Amino acid sequence: MGLAVNAGDHHAIYAAPAVLHGARGPGERGGMTIKPVRAGLSRSILRGMKIAAAQIAPVFMDRRATLAKIVATVERAAAQGVRLLAFGETVLPGYPIWLSRTHGAAFDDPRQKALHAIYLDQAIELPGPELAALQEAARRHTMTLIVGVAERGVAAGRGTLWATALWVHPGGAWLAHRKLVPTHEERLAWGPGDGHGLRVQAVDGWRVSALNCWENWMPAARFALYAQGSELHVSLWPGSPELTRDISRFTAREGRVWVLAASAVLRADDIPAGYPARDELLASAQDGMFATGGSRIVGPDGVERAALDTPEEGLVIAEVDRSVLLGERQNFDPAGHYHRTDVFALRVDRRRHAPATFTDPES
Repeated sequence: MGLAVNAGDHHAIYAAPAVLHGARGPGERGGMTIKPVRAGLSRSILRGMKIAAAQIAPVFMDRRATLAKIVATVERAAAQGVRLLAFGETVLPGYPIWLSRTHGAAFDDPRQKALHAIYLDQAIELPGPELAALQEAARRHTMTLIVGVAERGVAAGRGTLWATALWVHPGGAWLAHRKLVPTHEERLAWGPGDGHGLRVQAVDGWRVSALNCWENWMPAARFALYAQGSELHVSLWPGSPELTRDISRFTAREGRVWVLAASAVLRADDIPAGYPARDELLASAQDGMFATGGSRIVGPDGVERAALDTPEEGLVIAEVDRSVLLGERQNFDPAGHYHRTDVFALRVDRRRHAPATFTDPES
């Protein structure tokens, strides 16, 4: 792992050694360089793309300040030539760390109500001014963004939050994928999502998919994306190397896809003064940390290209190479030659269901 740039504001730029240092890379095995065969393939098929995970800490429960930090991070990534940038799960405005540390399941508890009210207040609505700011940043830097946000309902479900992977394309198009199943105590803060966002997106000639945290362990969700031809899979995480290490390599090998795992950092010092239950939260922090990073990029061959497994803020950067992906699919293609459409069938409902259907009299 090489440190490419050490910015003055402590936002280190980490990149795959093969990209910046000429070390072992996608076409090498144990010191022997394997040159991909390119005869007969157009450059458009094999072209690469520079991708990055933005491992940052939110300005906890401060929507505007966190958004400003995200936009500044986009600018730093653009200076490195990044075309796709992903942020951790609900980094805007922060992950609900209090649930497992302050008796989040206490029913009708005044403190839990106060914590939830703050979360609802600082969440974002879609569409809204935060989306507009992200669209402008994506347009200005010709970059696709995937940002983990806490989404608040706009009409029905105004009192409900979803853990949403928000896609923003340079041309202004956007897509919100709500986490299908919140994990364990997260169900005390987030509602269940739907299949509306299970859609592979085109990014700079690549087919890209995304899921939130533990829904990456859902076989049907992964296969629904493989079946749409995913080549690069993005996963958003709250922040822990233990969460990202195994599943990133597993998904890369199972799907024969590149995997970009974006995690966050959260320190005890990031909890603002005056925040309810702050003292209890600080007492529960292990080594002064709540979220410890773990952003990484893994190739379709299961080889890790870049990672930041320490609780630092920075960009984890690598160049994805389609020749590696095509080579790995020679012996396994999960939704192609190694799938049995005559034996297995998967139905995916991508409708966004309304809570009620009204039939009015004809005028």
